[in-house]
Amino acid sequence: MTTVAMRRARSADRCLEQVARCLEVAPSPLTGDFGAGIDLGTSTVVLVLVDADGLPAFAASTPCDALRDGVVVDFAGAVEAVERLVEAVAAQAGYEVSEAVAGYPPGVGQAESRACRFVLERAGLACTALTDEVTAANAVLQVSDGVLVDVGAGSTGVGVYRHGELVRVGDLPGGGHHLNLILAGALGVSAEEAEQRKRQNGADCLAILRPGFERIAVSVERLSAGYGSLPLHLAGGGLMCPGAAGVISEYLERTVVEYPHALYITPLGLAWSSQWQT
Repeated sequence: MTTVAMRRARSADRCLEQVARCLEVAPSPLTGDFGAGIDLGTSTVVLVLVDADGLPAFAASTPCDALRDGVVVDFAGAVEAVERLVEAVAAQAGYEVSEAVAGYPPGVGQAESRACRFVLERAGLACTALTDEVTAANAVLQVSDGVLVDVGAGSTGVGVYRHGELVRVGDLPGGGHHLNLILAGALGVSAEEAEQRKRQNGADCLAILRPGFERIAVSVERLSAGYGSLPLHLAGGGLMCPGAAGVISEYLERTVVEYPHALYITPLGLAWSSQWQT
């Protein structure tokens, strides 16, 4: 592991907490140069800016339904979401974002991943790099021997790491949005309300959501076949429900590692992966 990687691994928890604070507290004016990462999620688009030391300086998110299972299905809607975030940085921090790294699910094809670049470019940004979401997440978590699981709203990405090298990567449909639909149908509420109940009262929803968690576990098992002895490291916002990790661990009979502020792991990794910082 390089010196930079070691420094980032040690500071990951602190940086994730800082991203969360940036979303809650009005930012100070920004001066200087910053690396930017934009995570084009199925339900939310997140932008994170980091300074020269990799410390988060600004974060913003906006709802977006322009993607399905990580694939851009409403190009104009995705562009508008990115434009809203860029405008938020300018209005709240007086900083003009001109370039960023974009992420994409590891299982999509080349054409679909390029669509993420085109979204940024149409929004007026230079896309300095395209990074798959598993690689971006591991820039933060620094998993050396294990399985990194990035559960988004629409899909579950899995990367197998051995001795610090990514030896297998893939993606399957199924994530937080599908869990919301299960809960919404059972309770007779909207998907939006189901999301809130899942996060705030997860223990009360566990029995209803267990089949959905087990479906995600099956996807993880398929994508990490042959590496069943390795621990699972959970990233992404799709499993932000108390008890989810326990269900997956029990179902697969594997060690599962959770992280605070898992929703922000991938966008922080994208910002850390920006060409400006390399």
